[in-house]
Amino acid sequence: MTVPISQRSKAFLETALTLLRAAETMTDRAIAGQLKALADDYQRRAEKASRVDAAKALARSATSDESEWRA
Repeated sequence: MTVPISQRSKAFLETALTLLRAAETMTDRAIAGQLKALADDYQRRAEKASRVDAAKALARSATSDESEWRA
């Protein structure tokens, strides 16, 4: 099953990609390393947000299905 990416996850991923592009063009290794670490953090946040949003959507769907079943 493929889980769609939420808007929140897309925003985190876009930020991560922007930070990575900036890090790749930098000559200062210390700053590039910090930007890479930030990009990695945003990517982890995107993955977590996607899982959380998918779980919430599944819970809402299950609740909706259950209430329809009782009716």
